[in-house]
Amino acid sequence: MNPASILLVITRRIGDVLLTTALIRSLHQAWPQARIGVLVFAGTEGVLQGNPDIDHVLTIPERPSRRDHFALIRKLWRRYDLALSALPGDRPTLYAWAAGKTRVGTLHPNRASWWKTRLLHRYVPFDDEHTHTVAMALQVGQLLDIPLNTEVVPPMAELPPELPPKSPFAVLHPYPKFNYKMWNEANWIELTQALQDKGWQVLLTGGPNAAEKSYCAHIAEASGASSLAGQLSLGQTSTLLRQARLFVGPDTAVTHMAAATGIPTIALFGPTNPVKWGPWPADWSRLESPWQHVGSARQGNVYLLQGVADCVPCHLEGCEQNEASFSRCLQEIQTNRVLEAVASLLGG
Repeated sequence: MNPASILLVITRRIGDVLLTTALIRSLHQAWPQARIGVLVFAGTEGVLQGNPDIDHVLTIPERPSRRDHFALIRKLWRRYDLALSALPGDRPTLYAWAAGKTRVGTLHPNRASWWKTRLLHRYVPFDDEHTHTVAMALQVGQLLDIPLNTEVVPPMAELPPELPPKSPFAVLHPYPKFNYKMWNEANWIELTQALQDKGWQVLLTGGPNAAEKSYCAHIAEASGASSLAGQLSLGQTSTLLRQARLFVGPDTAVTHMAAATGIPTIALFGPTNPVKWGPWPADWSRLESPWQHVGSARQGNVYLLQGVADCVPCHLEGCEQNEASFSRCLQEIQTNRVLEAVASLLGG
């Protein structure tokens, strides 16, 4: 096989898109002459900004109209020599089938997926518990008998002229998309003040959402940190992270970006399964997950700090089992545990 055009379908959240960049890099290195396109949900494409392995990005609304859906199918129809789906769902499999003369992907190993087996030439069983997201995507690459590159590629973009600051700085990303991944405001303030006592400037990053900007502004006002929430693209945030001394954040795409840049990264985890979703350290070169199911640990430039409770990780969306609820295991992580992780990463 020597494809001139390749499409990777990864219609999921921002973190999912970022963690497939190791597969994209593997494809680019195997076939450097190929034009590689990526199909993602509208609003997630920013995490691919500046990626040198990608020729073009296509988007589809997360909830497309029937007209949007069929317009995309017509646009994709057999346009690519090779199409890959990194997800087992109906829509990504259908998009790969429409786009590629040759199609590979991943499917749930159950009877409900029987019809999708007819759409792909080859596929691997999808494992949603024991295989890391990076490795799951790379297993699709294994179907093509190409060398695998395990490097997650963060986005990049030029910073505004006032950044980065001239003094040493740490970056904190306090606001995840969902409450069940959230630490608590008082501890973010306490951590910010402790890092400032070390002589560091503290920058808070966040998206343009009004609640997120307000949350970061309140922490900044209470602690003396500087909030950049809503001011930077994902590519600019990644460029800023590359020059930081330290990053601390919950289970978010920005935490995965920080890990990929190679800087010291502390990830605060509670109900989420770290085997599948723990940040991928910059120097991790194996397909086995860097993380165990239970327990805090350090791997390379990443310290995964897990909440402590008999139910951790429960894999549920908060203690009330909905996205708006909070997780006690995360809320109760003490600031001194984070500072101990800082000392472990930085050597004192």
